[in-house]
Parts: sequence; structure tokens; C-alpha cells
Amino acid sequence: MELKYLHKLWAQGVHFLGTQYAILCGAMTWVSEPHLVSAVSNHGCFGVLAGGNMPVETLDAQIDATRKLTSMPFGVNLITIAPNFEKHVDLVSQKKLSHVIFAGAIPQDKALSQVKESGARIICFASTLALAKKMIRAGADALILEGNEAGGHVGPVSTTVLTQEILLHVQNVPVFVAGGIGTGEMIAQYLLMGASGCQLGTRFAAAEESIAHSDFKKKLIHSSARDAQQTYQFDPFLPVVPVRAIVNSATKRFNQLQLNLLQELEENRIDRKSAQMKLEEFWIGALRSAVIDGDVENGSVMAGQSVAFVKKVQPVQEIIQELIEGAENKLASLYK
Repeated sequence: MELKYLHKLWAQGVHFLGTQYAILCGAMTWVSEPHLVSAVSNHGCFGVLAGGNMPVETLDAQIDATRKLTSMPFGVNLITIAPNFEKHVDLVSQKKLSHVIFAGAIPQDKALSQVKESGARIICFASTLALAKKMIRAGADALILEGNEAGGHVGPVSTTVLTQEILLHVQNVPVFVAGGIGTGEMIAQYLLMGASGCQLGTRFAAAEESIAHSDFKKKLIHSSARDAQQTYQFDPFLPVVPVRAIVNSATKRFNQLQLNLLQELEENRIDRKSAQMKLEEFWIGALRSAVIDGDVENGSVMAGQSVAFVKKVQPVQEIIQELIEGAENKLASLYK
């Protein structure tokens, strides 16, 4: 398909990523591994490995495995609050990657400079305009604006508000929009607002090339947007980063765990940091149970509200083609 309109609108994003299309597959723990990442990159988009809480040796092996499966650009997503973060930074710097994405808290200047000196381009998440400007000053080469509609750990602001607050005021670096995006038509709208491209996750989680359990994919297919709900913080004394997932028994168990930990905190039987760690450990284990073992009732089926657009298991190439055609056709209809 000839891209008469997309070619112009996402030229900056395509150039920055080194891809055919300015579409990223967001990093999803247990899901974004070499098979899915390479498939996304091999079909013209930008795959991203999820570093997460992975042991350094495992991440090293996954980078090598991805390079064997694709010669196209891909990135590695590092979580700044992960226990192995500093070791991850050392590793990706040694691996001479083309792109590194920092997620979580604000990355330290040392980490940013170390990765930048390795030759990699740096992408950071920004949740406010002030933070976006700070990230750029610190050395970020591009930004991702991820709204509350996304799956997994989420912030408090919707994608549409973030784009108005930040995208309209940042023009000096590429900005990619994420959160609740499931169609090419929506991609077109954000490009018209000035985005350099978009990031999707949930639709790719259900791809044929995704190693996620078949029951996990079926759960996505049979879920609606309203089924993907976020958890809530019961008491600011125990700070909780909200997680968006399909509501099931795991959600109820998480809420009960939070109440139990608050009780332990009040009785001085646990400190705050340890309590927060227990909450994170819950999600790490529950996510693996759902993605790898297929326990979609007791495990965590993390998904964005764009789960509404997951209708069947499809090859990555087919998903990308649908997105491209939807975006190009939408733009063509607007320019008539």
C-alpha cells in the first residue's frame, strides 16, 4: 500500500527509529521477548525487549537471541526502580544498542550519560510538561507519553489530556503517544496532533508470535474495555502505583493484600519499603502465572483498555497491516 499521507506525518519518527513505520510495540513483562520483538521489527515496526526485574544474564541472552532473529532496529526497556537497574545499564551500554527506553522513576544523570556515551538513543516517559522538559535537558532524545488507558503500571492522566498538555508544546524531539490505542484510525489522529508515532501493547500481546499462553490470549479476546480496570490506593500511608488489568480473583487478592499490609504497618510489624516490595512481588508472580501458565483467574491479565480491539489471534504482520491501512485510509478521507 502506497503511504501518501503517513509517509509525511511520521517522517521524524521513522527516521529516529530507523524503521519503515513509526509504530512501537511497548515492553510487556514476560510477553516482549525475542520472538515477538523480532517479529515486530522484521515487519517494519519497532520491537522493545522488556528488561523489568530480569536477571542480568537473562537479559544479556535475550538481547543476543533477538539479534539472531532480526537485523532491524529494536530497543530495550529498563525500569529505573528495578533491583538490577544499574547492572542493566552497564549491560546495554556494553551491547551497543541503537535505542534504550527508561521507564519508572526519573533516571539518574549517570545512567543517561552512560547509555548515551555507548551510542544509543534514549527514550524516556513523561507524565507532565515540566517532566518532559527536564528529561530533554537531561539528554532524552525522544519521549513517550503514556496515558492512564494503558495496561500494567499506569499514571493518573488520560492519553488525550497528556497529548494536549505535552505534545502541543514539545517540538524539538520526537514524541510518541501510547495508552488505549488499538486502531490505525487513532494513530492517524495523534499524528495530526503532531506525534511522531504511536506505541501499542495489548494488540501485540495477542499476536501469533507472542509466547503468551493461549488462555491468556483468549481472555483478551473475550474482554471489553470496561473489564480492564485499574487498582486503587486505599491509604496514602502505603503508596501504590496503579495497575490496569482484567478484573478477576487476582484483583480481589491484591486489594486484600493491601489491606493486610496497612494493618501490619499500623502495628509496626513491617516497614513501608518492605510492604511496597510485597505489592510489587505480587504482580510479578501473578503476571507470570497468567502469561506463561495460563491461569487467567488467579494470575494477573494486564491489559490496556484497547483490549476492546483484540478480536482474534493474528500474525504480527496482519496486525501491522490493519493499523497501517486504517491510518492511511483515515488520513486520505480527511484530505479529500
